[in-house]
Amino acid sequence: MKRPLLLLGLLLAGSAGAANLTVFAAASLTDALTELGRAFDARTGHRTTFQFAGSQVLRTQLEQGARADVYASANSAQFDPLVRSGLLNPGTFFVGNRLAIIAPRTGRAVTTLADLARPGVKLVLADRAVPAGDYTRRMLGAVDRAGTYGKDFSGRVLKNVVSEEPNVRQVALKVALGEADAAVVYQSDVTPALKAKVRLIALPTRFNQTARYPIGVVRNSASPEAAQAFVAYVRSAPGQKILRSWGFLPVPGATP
Repeated sequence: MKRPLLLLGLLLAGSAGAANLTVFAAASLTDALTELGRAFDARTGHRTTFQFAGSQVLRTQLEQGARADVYASANSAQFDPLVRSGLLNPGTFFVGNRLAIIAPRTGRAVTTLADLARPGVKLVLADRAVPAGDYTRRMLGAVDRAGTYGKDFSGRVLKNVVSEEPNVRQVALKVALGEADAAVVYQSDVTPALKAKVRLIALPTRFNQTARYPIGVVRNSASPEAAQAFVAYVRSAPGQKILRSWGFLPVPGATP
């Protein structure tokens, strides 16, 4: 993207009238985009509201006629079909993420990745339709292929799943409430508030998965210029700084 700062300035300047924007965004973006939205509104005079949920839930709502201006997904699998159907303009990746294993701070049932396969462990994952659930199963598949923890590691781990949640924040909440021995979430979900309640379990880099989040303007947006200005701000240096402060990773081309 050439001269992103100039583009951002033109978009912000071109949004003279205040608009009411609705942003549909993956649940893992809750804290970061809430802060980013306040900064964007203060700079532009727009009024941005968010609906956070599993990316697959938001996709379904858009397909069923829900109105929104911007959609930010945690993976392309929930984003690209909306582009192909004409409901969403082509988007761009704006941030990355990695997986993290968490366990209750006071519990010791799980201390290593291998412990996830130990009989009797209560594990919570995102549903396989949720991006975090898909990335988690990809991670388990990588462990299987390496053979590090014996045959059918993923099968033994999945036998310990006691709950599959509709979004990754619900997964983290189960551990925070002491209702599970471990869970797999994104590193950005380990917020300052959650850190006081959980321990991080080492997840070897060779098995981890990198999530890339696309964002785009909904085709029937009532305020397309303001929506594009929001997307540009998310990709700008100030927007990226906020995202990084919440544990997200930069992706190539997202910053000036």
